[in-house]
Amino acid sequence: MRLGVMGGTFDPIHHGHLVAASEVQARFGLDEVVFVPTGQPWQKADRHVSAAEDRYLMTVIATASNPRFTVSRVDIERPGPTFTIDTLRDIRAERPDDELFFITGADALAEILSWKDVEHLFQLAHFVGVTRPGHELSDKGLPEDRVTLQEVPAMAISSTDCRARVAGGEPVWYLVPDGVVQYINKYHLYSGPQGGPVRVQSSGEVRGADARTLSS
Repeated sequence: MRLGVMGGTFDPIHHGHLVAASEVQARFGLDEVVFVPTGQPWQKADRHVSAAEDRYLMTVIATASNPRFTVSRVDIERPGPTFTIDTLRDIRAERPDDELFFITGADALAEILSWKDVEHLFQLAHFVGVTRPGHELSDKGLPEDRVTLQEVPAMAISSTDCRARVAGGEPVWYLVPDGVVQYINKYHLYSGPQGGPVRVQSSGEVRGADARTLSS
């Protein structure tokens, strides 16, 4: 089987993520795309991150209607910070016979040479960088046969903007799936002090060390 792996904070998951997964699935003929919410992402000191369980449940809600989409808890259940190399090794252990395609943002892909154990990443998966139309990525140092760029217009949507809109009392209908809107409203996510989520987990971030975010 050909398996897509989409890692990200998904705080919240939005239609850009879903369209990107769908576009990559069609282009590469993937049998399945598994979404992997980050467990303990490295985040900026001034940035709260919603509890992993909230992000996991929103991802389940958002992907439930697509039979090719599934959600994995491997990053949530692994202790310590989340790195892509660990995600891929865990997925490989679960699916040893599958051909893996790791889907991430092109901006994150541009930093891949600084990721943890980068020398092993390309042995585990083909990397697909999803991006807005017209974006150019310098692929210097990246193996051409293991990296592909995929333009996705919906990537203009970002989780950062969605959080800011909720914090400002603005609607996010049609930016995120309906069920995710209802989940955000029910649990008052992103409407705490300074726009931070009410239910949070502590974390820190080192950008560039392993940018495991996708329009987050």
